[in-house]
Amino acid sequence: MKRTTLSCVLCPSLAVLALYAQGAHAQDFTPLGAGGFVVTGRVTDVSSDASDPINTSAGASTGLHVNVTDSVVPTLGFTYFLTDQWSVEAILGTSYHQIYAQGPGTDLKVHSTWTVPPVVTVQYHPFPKARFSPYLGAGANAMIFYGERNYNGFSVRLKDNVGAAIQGGMDIALTGRWALNVDVKKVFVRTDAVIDEGALLSNVRLDPLVASVGVSRRF
Repeated sequence: MKRTTLSCVLCPSLAVLALYAQGAHAQDFTPLGAGGFVVTGRVTDVSSDASDPINTSAGASTGLHVNVTDSVVPTLGFTYFLTDQWSVEAILGTSYHQIYAQGPGTDLKVHSTWTVPPVVTVQYHPFPKARFSPYLGAGANAMIFYGERNYNGFSVRLKDNVGAAIQGGMDIALTGRWALNVDVKKVFVRTDAVIDEGALLSNVRLDPLVASVGVSRRF
């Protein structure tokens, strides 16, 4: 299911790229460079493979583990070029996730939450003047939970936390100041889930894969 969602986000960009590459080489475009500012609107899939165990407060296994659903949401990216090859990007957005307790014969919805997961990365662009401009990045993430709701008699509290992020992507210049962007981030962040006032606990390794496709405007 997660792979299918990821494909739905990335495949349209690859189709556009295949069509565009056939006839766009003669068009003018604005290259990236020092002092440039880029705003990117994206469709983003936030996918966590969390499956950490749920234990009692004494550390005994309950036989259950955590499952976190995917979320496909709009996001905004803001990139400023410090030099021709080095830039700083911040992404903003919010995503909604449902949390299940799963185990043998059990698949129970216990919690839902909205998250604000801002990510700030420093990026390296080896070919900023090229029409096809790949980049790599690394930085930090904050995972902030809000709008939480409990289900089926459980009380769940998630703790905010900070983590690290790595990034890879490509800007494909279209015409003028417009470009297509494909971006993938891997975020490394955990949260402590406190269930029923501490009777049950789980240290949840969220570590979401954040895959995006969008259109950017260069200034």
